Amino acid sequence: MRRLLLSNDDGVHAPGLRALHDGLIAHAKVRVVAPDRDRSGASHSLTLSRPLSLTALENGFYSVDGTPADCVYLGVNGVWDERPDLVIAGINHGSNLGDDVLYSGTVAAAMEGRNLGMSAIAMSLCGKRHFDTAVRVAATLIGAASNLSLPPRTLLNVNVPDLPWDAIQGVKVTRLGYRGPAAKPVATQDPRGQTRYWIAPVGANADDGKDTDFAAIEAGWVSITPLQTDLTRHTARHDVQDWLDAFA
Repeated sequence: MRRLLLSNDDGVHAPGLRALHDGLIAHAKVRVVAPDRDRSGASHSLTLSRPLSLTALENGFYSVDGTPADCVYLGVNGVWDERPDLVIAGINHGSNLGDDVLYSGTVAAAMEGRNLGMSAIAMSLCGKRHFDTAVRVAATLIGAASNLSLPPRTLLNVNVPDLPWDAIQGVKVTRLGYRGPAAKPVATQDPRGQTRYWIAPVGANADDGKDTDFAAIEAGWVSITPLQTDLTRHTARHDVQDWLDAFA
């Protein structure tokens, strides 16, 4: 039976994580290691300034007082005798489309699994209602995961429309779209009269062409985007070299 490590960034008590666990437990050996609180937007940060606490909960899950990447690192390395076959991060409470992947703790948890040599999937529901739909998608992918061959350091970013199962149009392989700049921060006053700032909502879509993850979700399709951890813009290397040569 396949061994799955589940994590997330919404926290160990999040309904999406519980739904994913309950939906997959019949198909695999499932281990859950997740942050002890909401760590949305933590990206791929690691806790290096202090030791981490791993706590067993009554429901069999494990919580960590750290980031999503911390959780996967502990779940894969040295805490149990058996390494997992697959890391699944989610189900996230909201989409991870386009630029979101740079900030997402969900995607970072999957990426940490990939960096540690595991196959990895980031699962997000574009809303907070139909977790059962996302679970069915996850179960389908798990069943076929052993037949998938990906290049090294590649993971799958899966977004599911917040719709009943019967309303899902199908599955599309997509590329990341991107948004325009976010609005300015929102200033507010705390009770002591000090100015504080809220990060503003994301900007409007700047690229949501028909082959993007944005377009797929809008049309009711499950979006699967292969991501790579190599951020090098290879096509720009010659341009940068020419620029350097010009003033060398």
